[in-house]
Amino acid sequence: MSATPSTARAINDRLALGLLQSEGPLTAGQLKQLTGLSRPTIADLVERLQESGLISVVGESGAQRRGPNARLYGIVADHAHLAALDVRQHSVSVLVADLLGRVLAEASAPVGADPGTAPTRAVALLERTAERAGVTAVHTVGVGAPGLVDPATAELRSGGGLPTWHHALLTALHQRFPARVTVENETNLAALAELREGAARGRDTFVLLWLGQGVGAAVVLDGALRRGASGGAGEIGFLPVPGTGALPSVTSCGGGFHSLAGSGAVVELAARHGVTATPDGAEPHAAALVRAAVAAGGPEADGPPAPADAFLDELAGRIAVGAAAVTAVLDPGCVVLGGEVGRAGGAVLAERVGARLATLSPLRTEVRAGELGGTAVLRGALCTARDAAQDELFAPQPPAVDGVKALVRNSSKVSRPIARSGVR
Repeated sequence: MSATPSTARAINDRLALGLLQSEGPLTAGQLKQLTGLSRPTIADLVERLQESGLISVVGESGAQRRGPNARLYGIVADHAHLAALDVRQHSVSVLVADLLGRVLAEASAPVGADPGTAPTRAVALLERTAERAGVTAVHTVGVGAPGLVDPATAELRSGGGLPTWHHALLTALHQRFPARVTVENETNLAALAELREGAARGRDTFVLLWLGQGVGAAVVLDGALRRGASGGAGEIGFLPVPGTGALPSVTSCGGGFHSLAGSGAVVELAARHGVTATPDGAEPHAAALVRAAVAAGGPEADGPPAPADAFLDELAGRIAVGAAAVTAVLDPGCVVLGGEVGRAGGAVLAERVGARLATLSPLRTEVRAGELGGTAVLRGALCTARDAAQDELFAPQPPAVDGVKALVRNSSKVSRPIARSGVR
């Protein structure tokens, strides 16, 4: 955009909205101080944003001074509403939030695996959740799912074991909701959530290792999520590593890191050490075994290690092998353990992985347990939905052409109602 007065106003508006989003309600004086803009410029800015419906007076400052208290301005949270979905193999978790990311309602439910009914059930769950939140229109929907997302087309690409109904769900969402729908790989979303709200706060470079049914990684460098040329950055299940006795192939990760740390390998390792556990509800068996081993406590004072302790030590060593390979290439300085197995192992497993990693790599790398647990993917999906909505709503409006006022491209999205499927 050229450096015109309208462009300058748009840039100033975006700057102020960003501050109100990150800092919370502010007075005009505080906006002046934080932006460095003049008092008249701030006054015009506040008036424009109020007229647009993006900000409003939300209170008064409590500063002790002569004269009336200063007005506090804040973003109008219900200017637009957001939705997030975490799509599992046979279930879906959803939430509905306002423009600031405050959760208004959430729910989870099994939907089966039938591509003919699962998408409809998932959409119906979102509709019911929005209705319970009192929301009649959704501006942006963020979806987290297993599989690769093509960075060029933003489409979910088929991968090993990806249910066919996941593709049908995206189509159903587009058809039933007059909203922008974004989709992202579940591991990437977990990393984004840990960056914003969890174990990676304060870091701009780290790698999240996803330890669940399969294994994967998400790479965050200089504060940006790196997806790779084809969306496959972090497919470490295919990483050739020692200890597998084979090599992965173009069609199978059976000889790669997956063979060491995937859920099947964890179950086999636990059986070899005599560790048993009963899964809690829908908890994966591998996660239940790790949870039980952690609960069994540390090593005994005398004699050989207890079975649970030996199991955790060997598992940590396996995970450290993959972490060492990633560290040697990226030098992230921090590795966060996520996924169901990472969540079950918590700080106990993270400490053991960190100790083993320190013997494999000269690069100093901190290993942390993820903090968001089973909500990481859903929280990450909400982050992407909020970012997309704010980027669109806070974007500078195009200048007038030949004296004709440009249309605001988002207004129809905010007001369009949710279609009801009738499925309950």
